[in-house]
Amino acid sequence: MFLDRDTYQKIHISVQELKEKIDNNEDFILLDVREPQEYAFSRIREKEAMLVPLMKLPSIIGKLPKDKPVYVICRSGNRSLQATL
Repeated sequence: MFLDRDTYQKIHISVQELKEKIDNNEDFILLDVREPQEYAFSRIREKEAMLVPLMKLPSIIGKLPKDKPVYVICRSGNRSLQATL
């Protein structure tokens, strides 16, 4: 899930589209909103993600860089959708 900061429009991208961005070394923030034990069990290894469980997101949201796209991931899409609200 991606939130366009100019239009505040939520944009869903597929796993394949995210993989292409990683493979192309695009510059973006990958924000993982799962719990630490989920992240430890399974994570994207080709790009370092910023792990911030959904409940802790409000405390860091203002610290995210504004000059880079932020893609939010979780296990099934529910938490990433909540994170963009």
